[in-house]
Amino acid sequence: MRIIPSNVLSSSDLVVDAIYEGGRQGNAADDPISKILEGVGNQGGFRAAGRGPDKKYVVLYTSGEDKDWPDTLDLSTGQFIYFGDNKTPGHELHETTRGGNELLRRAFEFLHASPPMRTKVPPFFIFKRYPTPASGRSVQFKGLAVPGFPGLPSTADLVAVWKTTEGQRFQNYRSIFTVLDAPVITRAWLQELAAGPGASTAVSAPAAWLDWVRSGRAKALASESTTIIRSVEEQRPDTATKSDILRVVFEYFEQAPIAFEAFAARIFQMHDPRVIIDIITRGSVDGGRDAIGRYLLGLSGDPVYAEFSLEAKCYQPGFDETSANTVGVREVSRLISRIRHRQFGVLVTTSVVARQAYEEVREDRHPIIFFSGGDIADILVNNGFNTPELVTALLRAEFALAETA
Repeated sequence: MRIIPSNVLSSSDLVVDAIYEGGRQGNAADDPISKILEGVGNQGGFRAAGRGPDKKYVVLYTSGEDKDWPDTLDLSTGQFIYFGDNKTPGHELHETTRGGNELLRRAFEFLHASPPMRTKVPPFFIFKRYPTPASGRSVQFKGLAVPGFPGLPSTADLVAVWKTTEGQRFQNYRSIFTVLDAPVITRAWLQELAAGPGASTAVSAPAAWLDWVRSGRAKALASESTTIIRSVEEQRPDTATKSDILRVVFEYFEQAPIAFEAFAARIFQMHDPRVIIDIITRGSVDGGRDAIGRYLLGLSGDPVYAEFSLEAKCYQPGFDETSANTVGVREVSRLISRIRHRQFGVLVTTSVVARQAYEEVREDRHPIIFFSGGDIADILVNNGFNTPELVTALLRAEFALAETA
């Protein structure tokens, strides 16, 4: 991993996935972003340079740890989901201290104007918190982004969503950006942008940015993963809150694993609304399949379905120094043997899939989808069940054990 030291930040280029090191004073002055990009300030998720409504450029900073508003970057497609800054009840959607939601509204209005006004859209630079031994304020540059995403309609790329906190309702923006295929942002362009208007289409601007401004084509920085087998750690929850959520799920179904089958099917549906569950099979006669369903392809008025079989394993994830009960070759082979021609399999577990089983499935190209304990927690959080208390309420409301015993 390339690390740019704090003493050269003001003269460095921006390189995708490079780490930019913060200071060591223990206060806001340690922030590296304000030293890389002139005029953006050293705090907050939205950091804009320039006076008035038209900005020279905008920083979108994410900690990656907000359980209520989980910003996400899909590395395989280049799609970036970023939430606005109206995060407390009692405020109108655009009534925010830093004006982040107003920035989003203007950018997407320019994008969808007729004719489009892309020259008025500022470049968006994405940074993510990435603490290093030298500084807790260090960040990673994730890329240059533009509003919208190829193939996504104008009604879906900026949406006001409702949230409830302690019984109080409020709205915030869910915005979708495309990270452009621009691996390096030169210092020359950053200096031109800071100097004033007209620099967004300067010669030193990245080719992908210029192409988007002129044609509207957003060439995404899409990257195919070189790792097709996830490690045990990659399958586990990546935050303490998600671990607590998984613990709630496991302990709820630990003594009634058959009831976990319906929950596992629901998790698959939460992951993708095109999933249709037809049958939750009876435990004694399931034939190696805990649920049977279909995946919708094509148009809803002229559908094509891919059938699947789902297997659910409520296994010990490895809490409290207890060894994890991993899903091994035997369990996976059982599911594979039940899949008929042109079907695929889904395995959902509160634990993890052992490396040997994972390798055999991927190397032999079996059509199996794995959902581990970490995935369960991620899916619950992304669907609004982002605390152990909310997950407990969901389980009691929809998966009452007395009704499934």
